[in-house]
Amino acid sequence: MVRLLRPFGRAVTYTRLLHLFVTVVWPAMLIFIREEWWIWLVAAVALVPAGLVPAMRTVEGLQARLLLTGQRHDSDSHDSDSAGIVVAPSATWADRWRLVLWLQARFVLGCASIALIAQLLFAVPDLVSGGGVVPPFGPALVWRIALVPVLLAVLAATVWGAGRLITALAVRLLGPSPAERLAALEERTEQLLERTRIARELHDSIGHALTVAVLQAGAARAADDPAFTRRALDAIEETGRAALEDLERVLGVLRESGTPAGSRPTLTDAGRLLESARASGAEVDADLAGPLEGVPGPVSREGYRILQESLTNVLRHAGPVPARVRVSVEGAVLRLDVRNPLPAAPPEPGRGSGLRGIRERAALLGGHASAGPVGDDWRVRVELPVR
Repeated sequence: MVRLLRPFGRAVTYTRLLHLFVTVVWPAMLIFIREEWWIWLVAAVALVPAGLVPAMRTVEGLQARLLLTGQRHDSDSHDSDSAGIVVAPSATWADRWRLVLWLQARFVLGCASIALIAQLLFAVPDLVSGGGVVPPFGPALVWRIALVPVLLAVLAATVWGAGRLITALAVRLLGPSPAERLAALEERTEQLLERTRIARELHDSIGHALTVAVLQAGAARAADDPAFTRRALDAIEETGRAALEDLERVLGVLRESGTPAGSRPTLTDAGRLLESARASGAEVDADLAGPLEGVPGPVSREGYRILQESLTNVLRHAGPVPARVRVSVEGAVLRLDVRNPLPAAPPEPGRGSGLRGIRERAALLGGHASAGPVGDDWRVRVELPVR
């Protein structure tokens, strides 16, 4: 019983009724001027040109969101009904004709439901009084009083059912068109891709800096040499400063969507990575060949991150070991090759978010990446198209 009465404790049940009542107010006012049946037909026809006005969709959408779903027009609303009602102006003729259909359906349902509710409200006293003076107490009066709860139940069901029906129609007819759904899906996909890219940026940059710092601190403690310790602290400071710069770039993307991607490091800044790895004790034999400055920005930036993650994996899993780095531009292909001696317990291919991130970066650019043992070495090989 409590569950059945719960909807009538919500304000939205009555705002939906108000939404239907507003529909019939203006033709009802005309009835007071001239009581003719054709006034209702004129009112229905007048809604057709109104629905063809693009801005009318915004007006109807705002009304529906406020009165039918109880949600304000803001971006923080996650209500399923509210999210399915569009407040943008009609962009196509299909949107306009859907709005015309909505106005007609709202008008017909509003007239029918308000008329039925009015009849039920007048029927309650008429039932008790029999259309006149209340009869003396007796079986006839008892039966009439017993039917009052039935009429009230029908009245409540009409109020609730009409509100639910008009809300369902609003979601259907004022909802997004296929083109708008596709645009929303594309926007959502772009947001997810941006979040994934930011996560990779943080993983590569901060992970590299922490790996270098840990190795430098451990080496300085083991060496117990003041001069070596000073060099290690300098390397930690330089790596930390570079990581902070990368962090500021990533956070800048979060603060301002218009932050240019060109501010991110590219392969022309690869010397910084190599020096950082050498400062950690690794013997890096690097060969950078080809016109790296001519590599397109997206490819060069992702190539930098791939090289950074590869060197981070060398330091993290193998320590300060000799490493061979080859970066070359050959025709329409950018090749990155990083080798290092296998550690005592080599990681299995495909494990770890770093290697997965390298493969994902390469795949997004139309290239491919492989990582695994080759003889006595661990090898990361990446090929990216530059056109």
